[in-house]
Amino acid sequence: MESKIEVLATVTVQNSPDLYKIVDCLNRTLKKNDLMFGLALDAKDQNKAVFTIYRT
Repeated sequence: MESKIEVLATVTVQNSPDLYKIVDCLNRTLKKNDLMFGLALDAKDQNKAVFTIYRT
């Protein structure tokens, strides 16, 4: 069985210390709907974060 991860959307937002809490809550709540959420610092601007929604 092969697992494919599909990127549904990506957005760059202003970084905030509490952003990870939103991503964690979304992952815990919507895992059963085959959705996964990611957060990473922008490689070019450390003041911005990249939020990504995946379908697993």
